[in-house]
Amino acid sequence: MATNNNQSVVPQAKNMLNKMKYETAGEIGVTLKEGYNGDITAREAGRIGGNMVRKMIQYAENNFAGFQQ
Repeated sequence: MATNNNQSVVPQAKNMLNKMKYETAGEIGVTLKEGYNGDITAREAGRIGGNMVRKMIQYAENNFAGFQQ
């Protein structure tokens, strides 16, 4: 089994992202259970991840629109 070596840049965001994952899955009709969800299809997992990214981009566009470097 592969080991997850990913390290969070902002560890406090883990709970928020996990909550977002379950909300997004519910919105698109995918049922997730607590813990391991290896029984969902790659297509379903991709839809969840893709919709999460879409929401994060939308949030960034709405909240950082006036930000300039």
